[in-house]
Amino acid sequence: MKKLPATVLFILMAFLVTTCSDKEEKPAPSPPANEFILPDPPQYGVPFGAVPATSDIVMYEVNLRAFSTAGNLSGVTQKLDHIRSLGVNVIWLMPIHPIGTVNSVNSPYSVKNYREVNPEYGTLDDLRRLTDQAHQRGMAVILDWVANHTAWDNPWMKYPSWYTRVNGEVIHPEGTNWQDVADLNFDNKDMRKAMISAMKYWLLAANADGFRCDAADMVPYDFWKQAIDSINALAGRKIILLAEGGRSDHFNAGFQLNYGWDFYGKLKSVWSGQAADGLYATHRQEQLSTPTGKTRLRFTTNHDESAWDATPMTLFNGKQGALAASAIAVFMGGVPLIYGSQEVGRIPALPFFSNAPIDWTANPDMVKAYQEMMAIYNEAPAARQGTTSDFSTADVCAFERSSEDAGLLIIVNVRNRESIFEVPGTVLAAAWKFPDGTPFKPSGTSIGLEPYQYLILNR
Repeated sequence: MKKLPATVLFILMAFLVTTCSDKEEKPAPSPPANEFILPDPPQYGVPFGAVPATSDIVMYEVNLRAFSTAGNLSGVTQKLDHIRSLGVNVIWLMPIHPIGTVNSVNSPYSVKNYREVNPEYGTLDDLRRLTDQAHQRGMAVILDWVANHTAWDNPWMKYPSWYTRVNGEVIHPEGTNWQDVADLNFDNKDMRKAMISAMKYWLLAANADGFRCDAADMVPYDFWKQAIDSINALAGRKIILLAEGGRSDHFNAGFQLNYGWDFYGKLKSVWSGQAADGLYATHRQEQLSTPTGKTRLRFTTNHDESAWDATPMTLFNGKQGALAASAIAVFMGGVPLIYGSQEVGRIPALPFFSNAPIDWTANPDMVKAYQEMMAIYNEAPAARQGTTSDFSTADVCAFERSSEDAGLLIIVNVRNRESIFEVPGTVLAAAWKFPDGTPFKPSGTSIGLEPYQYLILNR
C-alpha cells in the first residue's frame, strides 16, 4: 500500500481529533418535560354523587381574601351553612394556588405552581375539609383554573418553548396589560399534557367537582376539547365546567356553561335609562346561540365587576334596586350566580389583590330577601326549566316562566320612581298567588309599583 505523505496524515489526524472532541463537548439535552406530567394521584374520598344537573345549578363565588378576617379556606368552611341558606348547590373558589412574586401585583390569577395550595389560604388538608363539608351539605365545589398564563416564577419557565415568545423572549398575553403573567404556548404538546395532568390532580387529590376556567376565550378550542375529554374519562365522576367567555365553541368543547355578558351589559343599561323591554330580546339572542342542555351564567356582579367597576349597590342604585336587578337575572333564564358580598349589600369595591373582609352583619333584611328569592327559584321547576313569555314595557320588566301546569310571574319596576303596569288580559285570567299563598287580585287592569318594587307570583 502506498504511504500517504506526512502532511496529509497530519491533517487527517487533526480532523479526527476535532470531530471526536466536538461529539464529546456537545451540551447535554434539556431534561425531559415529564417531571410535570405525572401519574394520576389516588382518589381522595368518594366522588360527590349529588352534582346537580346543569339546569338546576345555583352558583356562589367565593373571594377567599374577603370571605373571612383570616382570608383562608377554613374561613369558607365555617360559613358553609350561610352559603347553603341561599339555595346554593355549587361553590366556585377563586384561585387557590401560590401567587408569583416576579412582576407581581399580588393577583391570585398569577399562578406560581399549579399543584400547590397557597399557604396564605391553608393546606391541601384544609381544601379537602372544605370539599368534604360542602359535599355533606349537598354542595359541589369547583376551582378557578388559569390556563392562559402563569406567573413569571412558575417552574414551567425552565421550558421557554412552553411559552409564547417574540424574538426569543417570553411575553405577557398580547392585547392586555397583564404584565405580571407570562403567556403560554398551546402549540407545545408537553405543556398541554402537563396542564391536563395538573387539572386531574385536583379532581382526584382534593375531590373537587370541576372548574371555572379563566380567560377561556384566549385559549384554543382544541386544547379545551383535549382537556375536557381527558377529565371526563375519569371513572365515576360528573364534572361541572364553566368557561369565562362568550365563544360558542366552548359548548362544543364540553363546557356546560359560559358567561351571559350581553345580558349583564343590557341589565346595566336599563338601570341607566334604556327601555326594559329590550331585556328579553338580549336574553333570547343568548339563548338561541346556546345548544340544548347547555346554558349561560346570569349575574349582577362577579369578582371582576365588584373590583373594577362597582358593586350592585352602586350599579343598581341601592338595596332595593340591587334586589330588583337580581330578580330579573335569577328568573329570566340561565344559571344564577351570587358573588359572596352582594347578599349583604356591600357598597365599596371589593378587591381581590388584597384582603378586604366582608361585613357579614350588614343588611340582614337583604340576606333574608335573597334567601326567599332563591327558595322560590329552587322550589319551582318553571324557574329552572320553563319557557319565557315577555310582557315588558319601557319601565317594567315583566315575564312569565311556565312549565306544564305551573308558572311564575315576575314583575319588576326598573325605575327609582313609581311606575304603572298594564297587566295583559291573558295574565289577569290566571289565578296568581303571592309566595305566602295570598291571592293576587288587582283592583283593575293596572297595578302601581313602588320604586324598584318586584313581585314574584306563582300559579
